[in-house]
Amino acid sequence: MNSKLHAVCDGQGKPIAMVLTEGQASDYKGAALLLDNLPPAKEMLGDRGYDSDWFRTALRTKGIAPCIPPRKNRKVQIDYDKTLYKQRHKIENMFGRLKDWRRIAMRYDRCAHTFFSAICMIFPRKSGRVARRTFSPFALA
Repeated sequence: MNSKLHAVCDGQGKPIAMVLTEGQASDYKGAALLLDNLPPAKEMLGDRGYDSDWFRTALRTKGIAPCIPPRKNRKVQIDYDKTLYKQRHKIENMFGRLKDWRRIAMRYDRCAHTFFSAICMIFPRKSGRVARRTFSPFALA
């Protein structure tokens, strides 16, 4: 009953697209599922879990500059804009607002699709607009 929520947010931290993957899955799987739902943007902020050469290349192909810190064990460390990366707190605040809902924070729902449905019901209230919902193979299983 472990899961990860991956989200694409706008500049204000409002979710645009979300996908739920199994908890033991790598962040690369979530990135691959959300890659087609990325809106036009100048840059993309992500944490160390999304640091991979193929993801950086895919972002550049779409015209998006990646701002992802390199993993500590990366042989060739890649520079990133540390000032821009500080804006990632808006995304973390979005996840914090999500956990204000006890049903989500305590994971009362056993089924992934029910859990994801509860998440999707929260954000139109919080952000004032409906986020694009993306179901992963895990959510449908």
